[in-house]
Amino acid sequence: MARGRHSFFVTCAPGVEPALHAEMRALRLAKVERQVGGVYFEGTLADAGRANLWLRAAVRVLLRVTRFACGDEDALYRGAHEVEWERFLAPEGTLAVTAHARDSELFHTGFVAQRVKDAVADRFREQSGKRPSVDKDDPVLGIHAHLVKNRCTLLADTTGPSLHKRGWRRAQGRAPLAETLAAATLHFSGWDKRSPLLDSFCGSGTILVEAALLASGRAPGAFRERFAFERWPGHDARAWQAARNEARDAGATPRRLILRGSDVDPARIEDARANAEAAGVADAIALEVADARDFAPKPGWNAWIATNPPYGERVGREKELVAVYRAFGDRLREHCAGYRLALFAGNRRLASELGIEPDERIALRNGALECELLLAEL
Repeated sequence: MARGRHSFFVTCAPGVEPALHAEMRALRLAKVERQVGGVYFEGTLADAGRANLWLRAAVRVLLRVTRFACGDEDALYRGAHEVEWERFLAPEGTLAVTAHARDSELFHTGFVAQRVKDAVADRFREQSGKRPSVDKDDPVLGIHAHLVKNRCTLLADTTGPSLHKRGWRRAQGRAPLAETLAAATLHFSGWDKRSPLLDSFCGSGTILVEAALLASGRAPGAFRERFAFERWPGHDARAWQAARNEARDAGATPRRLILRGSDVDPARIEDARANAEAAGVADAIALEVADARDFAPKPGWNAWIATNPPYGERVGREKELVAVYRAFGDRLREHCAGYRLALFAGNRRLASELGIEPDERIALRNGALECELLLAEL
């Protein structure tokens, strides 16, 4: 992989851009610019490694390879064929191409992906007599083709599997919140990493584990087996291993930090324990089987409640959950004056049953589901 500075685009879930932008500025990446669907920056491949390792709200780190006018399939083929793909891939390597098209003459994404793949394969065959094979599950090189208004941008995926796959999860639970969205929830909540944090619908413990890692200052990517760029030609394995070791050993969860989770389902508490142990934060998180309708934490705390209650989509039926939301709202009003609430709501009707008017609503998406993050000082 050629050294020097490159342009990168870090993707995230819709609505998470402000949190990701703040993270990237804190990481001191250069020329950071918030855009729709993610955040742009400029830097070296080592900077891309730091981004993969340390960003909590990011999904992928993409390196912009080229950009060109693309009014027809011949222009698409030529533009892809001219790229020095040997910087990223050996002839016997594997690749996968995904495509997105909008307001362009070429609108069939399957066709766009096929032509880009053909151009890459033909270039290798012409130069070496060999051509890479396709591996959609675990390619050495993932190529993203974006066509907008007859301009094509080709990007190389430095990440591999999505960054929400931290590597510590041992139990999924029934409807887990993505780790990246849990991190965004904590960011938007304004949690100071020192005050008590409670989750009364903790499920498999995602929010609490992310909170423990955040408070300890440990990199979320330290648990990953590898990132895509580690298999690219010219990768500096020694320098990268030193960076990984530093990230893995950085910090420890503050001893007096209070992180507490509860769930009505004993199986979910076991899931949360398994995940906390895998992440090395089990000692920092207190877990118990308890019904959110009995929620009665210590009064007068300067505490945060960050939680993701069931939506009625995959877990439970909506009518049965109405009583849960109403009772939980009553407990918040009775016992949590002065607390700060960050509630990830996948069902607006159910969220309204809390009887609490939020100070702020942030539109987010959990997969295909439109959601809101409700923020309030109780």
